[in-house]
This record gives sequence, C-alpha cells and structure tokens, in this order.
Amino acid sequence: MTTVVVIGGGPGGYVAAIRAAQLGGTVTLVEKEKIGGTCLNVGCIPTKALLHAGEFFEDIQQASSYGINLELQGYDWSLTQAKKDKTVAGLTRGVAALLKANGVTVIYGNARLLSGRTISVTNASGMDTVISADKVIIAVGSVAYIPPIPGLISPHCVTSTEALSLSTVPKTMVIIGGGVIGLELGSVYHNFGTTVTIVEALPQILPSMDSELGEMLQQMLQRNGIEIYTGAKVISIGNNADVAAVEVEVCNEKRTFEAEVVLVATGRRPNTQSLGLEDIGVEVENGSIKVNTFLETTIKGIYAVGDCLGQVMLAHVASAQGEVAATNALGGAEKYENAVIPSCVYTNPEFAEVGLTESHAKELGLDYSVDKFPLYANGKALIMNGGKGVVKLITNSDGSLLGSQILGPSATEIIGECALAIKMGATAGDLIRTIHAHPTIYEAIREAALVSEHRPIHTL
Repeated sequence: MTTVVVIGGGPGGYVAAIRAAQLGGTVTLVEKEKIGGTCLNVGCIPTKALLHAGEFFEDIQQASSYGINLELQGYDWSLTQAKKDKTVAGLTRGVAALLKANGVTVIYGNARLLSGRTISVTNASGMDTVISADKVIIAVGSVAYIPPIPGLISPHCVTSTEALSLSTVPKTMVIIGGGVIGLELGSVYHNFGTTVTIVEALPQILPSMDSELGEMLQQMLQRNGIEIYTGAKVISIGNNADVAAVEVEVCNEKRTFEAEVVLVATGRRPNTQSLGLEDIGVEVENGSIKVNTFLETTIKGIYAVGDCLGQVMLAHVASAQGEVAATNALGGAEKYENAVIPSCVYTNPEFAEVGLTESHAKELGLDYSVDKFPLYANGKALIMNGGKGVVKLITNSDGSLLGSQILGPSATEIIGECALAIKMGATAGDLIRTIHAHPTIYEAIREAALVSEHRPIHTL
C-alpha cells in the first residue's frame, strides 16, 4: 500500500489527503497550526463572515427606503467576532472529522524534508519525529508579503490576519494595497463606520482583473465613501501613541494620511523557507516551488500544490491541484489545467471574472468581440442594488465564449455558469438557447449573449 505524507492542512493539503486516502493510500497529514490553513482560519471564511455582517448592518440602515421602520441601536463588535469565530470553528471541526473518517492520520508540527522520502516533524515542545513515505505532497500555502517601507513594523500596522480579529472597530484605517484583500477588508470596516483610505501603487485597483470593470468598481466604492488613490507610492510610516502617519506620493505630490490602523495588503508570498527543499534538490525560484504539468517537483515522487507554487493563489485552485496531485501520487497520470479559473471579489457590488479579459484577448491577437448588458435593465438587480453593474462577455469569431466579467449583485455565484460554458466550449448561441429563470441576475448572461448576436431584447 502506498504511503503518502501531505505537508500542510489548508484547502490544498486536506483535499489532497482525503483524495489520496480515497484512492487507497495510507495518508499522514502534517499541519503546523490549524486544520483548514489560511482560508478557513484567517482568510476566505472569516473575511466573508465579517463582510456578511457588515452588509447586514448596512442593509438595516437603509431599511426605511423600503418602508420598514427600525430603531437601530448600533452593533456589538464582540458578538460579531464571536459569530465569525463560531463559523470558522464549525468548518474546521468538519474538515477534521472528514480527515478522521477517511483514515488520515494528523500530526501537528513544523515539517522539514530530510530526503525525498523522509520528513522530520518538530512539535510545539521541540520534540522531533521522523516519518517516511513513498510519496510527498507539499501544500504549505503562503504568508503575507511585507514590503520594505520605513516605519512599517509598528503596533499600528497589521496584516490581514490581525485585521480579522481587531478588538475594536478603528475610527480610521489606511490600507496599503488595492487588491482583493485590501478591498474586501476595507469594505468590512467601512460598513462598520471606519473612515477607510486605500492606496495602490499601480494605476488601477485589482490590477490582474478587467480594467474597465475595475474602474467602475472603484468609482462605486468611492461614491460609497471609501477613499482610493491609485498610482500612489507609500514612502514611509511615522508612528506615535495614537495614530500612524502614512506618507504617500501621489501624482508627484506628497500627502500624509493619519490612521489608527494601517493594514498591509500588498500580496502574499510562498511559505517555503523552512522546508529544506533546496537541500534535497527540489527546484525553487524566488520561494516558489517548480512543478511540471502533473504537479510533480524536480524530485520524483514529491508533488506540490497551491500558493507555494507562486502562481494563482486561490483556495479553489489549491483544492483542484490537491486532487490532481493525490491522483498522480497514487499511480495516475492526470495533468492539471488552469485555463478556466473563476476569480471573485466580495465587495459591494461583487466582482467576478473567468477566462480571458479583453486586454488578454487583444494581447493574444484573437479575433474577438466584447458585448455587455447593463444591470439597470435587469429587474432583480434593480430590486437588489438599484441596477448597479454590468455583465461582459468576450466571444471568439465562431461565437465560443472566451471570458466573462461580472460586476453586480451575486456576481461571485453566477460566474459559475460562464466558467462551465467556457470549459464545455459553449457558444453565445448555446447560452441564448438555454432558458434562464426570471427574475434573476443570471439571466443577464443570456441578455449579453443576445447582444453578441446583434439581437438584444432588453437593451438597445
């Protein structure tokens, strides 16, 4: 029977462990902190729990516009935090139960590879245990990247991990970085009354996503009261007892923003430093583990998945890779394909995309078309958020769907239809011939497909 050691218990690691056990492997999972990794404990799940609470609080404040009279008495942040923690604890217990039910042995400690088949695990007491395996799957994830900004190391400065568990809601917050983490946590605290300022060094927020819809989202967030500065370089951070003073260069002009809390949201880096990879011959480049299409490293029998590859740092990507790596570790020959990966931003409104953006299609020299359907012409969107947003489709010359970007209510849910359409090679005509329920947000996808065939119904 094949023995497998999985290093890391996040969405890549625990999925790999369960799949390897399903395939008949004898599996040991090594986790240094908590089962569930960053995503379940200090990432995806707690962030969305706080976002949901903040949106609920915001909705109550707007209840009068729907003719509902409520007496709002504020909020209890400690109970909000407790609700978040309860959700996280329930999910992590569930994952632990699944591992146990599948016969996976869990060992807690820091792992280091001594060879291609031998792993040393150091527990919290400093005791070392050496285990061996036929195959190894590395799924150690990532950690927050801390840029070399003078004054950044101070009590006022936090990463996303600390920002999820602040004891009180700050009056002011400066966020360094306008990516997904910065926008989502900025939205959380803005909804609870914090004055939020986001500074992004690049010319646009969400630089890896569709620029047109990113600009639209920025304008919406700014209208809601979040200050956003792009092309803004942080020079230094000054600190005193009460606030930090963030010095920023914007349009060749220096400005200073004061805040009780400074959130550093400048991305993440692979968490591979302590594994001893290069000592045993695993190729690593700038901390990222190099793998082939089978997710195998340069050492036969050692696989790697998720954020530690330094590629697409998303939980659902790590899980998909975990299944592929486990399959191959147990004798399979499955290639990992990353062409159809949905990306989601849980702001208000939500922003999601999959496949090629307009700029990517142009770079590839494709004969493509771009067609849009505004959500002010969608009944459900009008009810939910006043019709703010748009559905955008990128189609090939033969009508096949190449990509989609959606800004609006439930965008992170309905992007799944577009992901499946791209994966199955569907055309705009296929989307049109599929009857969509009404009233829904997702019927706007069909409406955008109608635009691509020059026969719109609910827009001109």
